[in-house]
Amino acid sequence: MNMDFNLYMNDIVSQAREDMESAGYKQLTTPEEVEAAFDQKGTTLVMINSVCGCAGGIARPAAAHSVHYDKRPDHLVTVFAGQDKEATAKARSYFTDYPPSSPSFAILKDGKICTMVERHEIEGHDPMSVVNKLQQYFEEYCQEV
Repeated sequence: MNMDFNLYMNDIVSQAREDMESAGYKQLTTPEEVEAAFDQKGTTLVMINSVCGCAGGIARPAAAHSVHYDKRPDHLVTVFAGQDKEATAKARSYFTDYPPSSPSFAILKDGKICTMVERHEIEGHDPMSVVNKLQQYFEEYCQEV
């Protein structure tokens, strides 16, 4: 029974990673990758991924659709809470003044946190409301592409 559960969870994790990669997000799996990505100039959208239902049903679809916009971040990256624990901890160390939550989104500019869309702004909402919120932040912090 436990073996079946582990295989099931591996499938969910693999699908969640694939969803983000196919949407154009780079997986950051180590603290060093996080540091290198966050030290880039420009704006970075970070999706803190997870295996919960609101990640799969709301946050990942919002992550994919939000970037189809006139203004968008220069860099799209993701860390996976509960899977790549050290990378997630490193990412969260940049999100000063925000408690850890997943799924969530962070927008950084030149490595500094600008704002976040936290789990309580995702869970119980529809994907389009999260897309709209992200795109409002893109208007504020990002350049036209």
